[in-house]
Amino acid sequence: MNGLQVIRRVFANRNYRLYVIGNLFSTSGNWVQRVAMGWLTWELTDSAAWLGIIAFADMFPTFVIGLIAGALVDRTDSMRLLRITQFLQFLQVTGLAVVTFSGHVTVWWLLAFALIRGVLVAFNRPARMTTVYYIIGREHLSSAIAINSMVFNSSRFVGPALGGALTWWGGPGLAFAYNGFTYLAFLVILLMIHIPPTVISGKKKTGLWKDSMDGVRYALGQSGIMFLLIVMLLDSMFVRPFIDLLPGFADKVFGRGVDAYSTMLTLHGIGAMLGGYYLASRGGVAGFTRLLVASLLLLALSLLIFTTVHVYWVALPIMFLTGIGFVVQGVAIQTMLQTSVTPEMRGRVMGIYGVVGRGGPALGALVMGALSEIFGLPLTVGAGAVLCLLLWAWATTRQGRMAEELERDPEEAPSESERRHALD
Repeated sequence: MNGLQVIRRVFANRNYRLYVIGNLFSTSGNWVQRVAMGWLTWELTDSAAWLGIIAFADMFPTFVIGLIAGALVDRTDSMRLLRITQFLQFLQVTGLAVVTFSGHVTVWWLLAFALIRGVLVAFNRPARMTTVYYIIGREHLSSAIAINSMVFNSSRFVGPALGGALTWWGGPGLAFAYNGFTYLAFLVILLMIHIPPTVISGKKKTGLWKDSMDGVRYALGQSGIMFLLIVMLLDSMFVRPFIDLLPGFADKVFGRGVDAYSTMLTLHGIGAMLGGYYLASRGGVAGFTRLLVASLLLLALSLLIFTTVHVYWVALPIMFLTGIGFVVQGVAIQTMLQTSVTPEMRGRVMGIYGVVGRGGPALGALVMGALSEIFGLPLTVGAGAVLCLLLWAWATTRQGRMAEELERDPEEAPSESERRHALD
């Protein structure tokens, strides 16, 4: 079966088609807001440290409550939880738009709304990922996740350009209002999707905290899952925060404005979209470990060039390459996590995924933003690229063993000896 046939089979699922349409609305709004929030923060403070603080506030709540959120997903209907959190996110961004339009917005308002959004995303994200599994099933999961990534990154292609235009034409308030509209549109579409209730462990009488710790113990006992989480944690701390520092690069390094910032994000999105298409057309998880390790090398080398050649037109193709690296890494990790986990632990493991995926960049953005104030943006991000290169070297030594575990059929459980020695 060729790539287009694989994609057509995935889209033959009515519920998944609806989900993709709604997700396209929602993710485009997220990127519009991200551009407006980053640029408004920079205008209010002229500080890389504040860029890091706002990114930290948006992502850190998942680190605090992500495990509880994942346990809740395992004992409730994930679709119902997704709808509730989507509505609450609509209310949050509407409030942000009202404050901004009123002219009373300050960096402290931005901090407060970023924290509220972070709490809601902590519950929304594992509910969303779990719901996709039950919409599409295991057979087409890798293609569905890659298509979701294509949607996300096609929005990254359109969203930053639209965000820059809306911010320039009507101010950040208009960009925030647009995001509110997209949240509402996605909520309406979610109400049109009908799947059976997805409660797996809801009949348990244990508390949420015990359920959360059961999920942690399960993950710690799976060497393949731990390998993925280690790679994800270190990369998300030392590489991914550079995206949140791009407003500073646009202004201080390249001497340009919001148009350059949005253009860099757009090129990043084009690269990611093409990478997502390649992964969607492959189907299955065979070879994903090799692709994951290769993406680390691509990201490390791309960022080393980005931080040493301070020429805007050279930076643009580099942003394209980082987009490819990010999407390959993200799709490979999420797919192998979902296909390796037992059903009753899916929500909890995806909760851990959320903790690492948002807690890591939150801490990294805070630290790298502060270091950028002292050492400058290029040196700070360049140091992160060197650490990514070291991570690639470590992952290369474990690639073969991890591929055997992560790319096998779930019935082929690894022995205790394999689990004990795989990460040695």
